[in-house]
This record gives sequence, C-alpha cells and structure tokens, in this order.
Amino acid sequence: MIDPLHDLASVREATDRLLTAAAGLDDSGASAPSRLPGWSRGHVLAHLSRNADALVNVLEGRPMYVSAEARESDIERDARRPLAEQLADVRESAARFQSACAAPADWSRTVELRNGITDAAARLPFRRLVEVELHHVDLGIGYELEDLPEEFTDREITFLAQRFAGRADVPPTRIVAAGKASGGGSVNGSVGGSVGSAGEASGEWHTGGTGGVPVTVTGPAPALLGWLAGRRDGADLDSSGGLLPALPPL
Repeated sequence: MIDPLHDLASVREATDRLLTAAAGLDDSGASAPSRLPGWSRGHVLAHLSRNADALVNVLEGRPMYVSAEARESDIERDARRPLAEQLADVRESAARFQSACAAPADWSRTVELRNGITDAAARLPFRRLVEVELHHVDLGIGYELEDLPEEFTDREITFLAQRFAGRADVPPTRIVAAGKASGGGSVNGSVGGSVGSAGEASGEWHTGGTGGVPVTVTGPAPALLGWLAGRRDGADLDSSGGLLPALPPL
C-alpha cells in the first residue's frame, strides 16, 4: 500500500542522515569527485536541492523543470558553492518539499514529471526518498547500499523491476534476493493497493520481456539494487551460469 505520510517521514529521516554525514566534509571534500561519472559531490548536493524544488513544482501543477537545459545549467551553477551553502540549500529545499506535501490535496490525482512521465501524487514522496537515499550512496562518504533500510531496498527493487518490465531490450528476467523466501504474485502500484508477494514480501521479482526462458539473477538485495539502479556492475550476482542481462540507462 502506498502511504505518502509514511514515506514523508522516511524522507525526513533520510535527509537528516545525509546532512549529518555531509557535514563532516570540508569545501575541498565537497568539490571532490562523487561516484557518479562527471559529477563532483557538489553536483550531487546541488541536484538534490533542485530536485526538491522540482517536485514542489509538480505538486503545485507547474512543469517539473523549465527545460532539460535549464535543469543541467542550474546544477552546474550551484555545484561549486561552499559546503555550508550547499547544506543550507539541501535543508531549505527539503523543508519546502515537506511543506508542499503538507498542503491539503488529493493524493490520488495524476501528476506529470519529466519527459511526459505521469504518476500518482502519492508516489512523489517515495520518488524523493529514492533521490535522497541513492544519492547519499553516490556521495561516497561511508553510506553504502548495504546501509539502506531493508524496506526501502525492497520497494526500490520492485519499482525498478516494474520500470524494465515489458521492454524488448531486456531479456525476461527472474530476480531473487538471496536469503528471502520466494513466491508468486504481482505488484499493484495503485494508490491504496497492496504489494503482491512477488515484490516486497517474497524477495522475488520478474522483469524484462516475455518471450523465452527467463534468466534467474540471484544475490543479496543490496547488490540486486545496485545492479538495477546502475550503481554496480553485477559481478557479485549469480545469473544461473548465463550472461547477466544488460540493462538500459535509467
């Protein structure tokens, strides 16, 4: 079941973790490379701030970004600021997002994100949680995929499995989290719906195309998330003796 208020609380906690950890940097550390190719830690922090404001735009019925070019230029503009300014911006933009979410609204309404993508408003807090948690890992300051809350890891695997489902450029794939009981079922992503046993409860997901015999990919849930999210190459996963499916960029 999608619970935006629960997710908003998780966003606050995740943001506090990130701010506390990033406060241990200095200006030179903030300008050092992150784990994302071509981005410094300052780029990651600037992106987090601008993403919070972009989601406020979505909640209030405006375009998420003026344009793709404006999004990129805003991040470049803000990436080189002193650490204190970066952290203040992350904190203040996060507060604006929480405030926008607190306004009375219909969580079941459909909102538009980038590139014509639509979703239920109730999913926006979780989308923000994904940004905060994964980019905390991307900073490379001691927070790893293995440190992510288990609930978050399972839900994000579910989300990414849904994202690649039905794609002809991804072979049919069965994903199994080692150490979790597996089972059948499907994922219902609608507001007020339930998560089926093939998602969070069972540790088994299905994605990719529908033709042919599925490749079974097995490994610890954090490693599976790293592969699906493009953070790891999947070298520590077992693909049943076959080739690990190549995933398109997110």
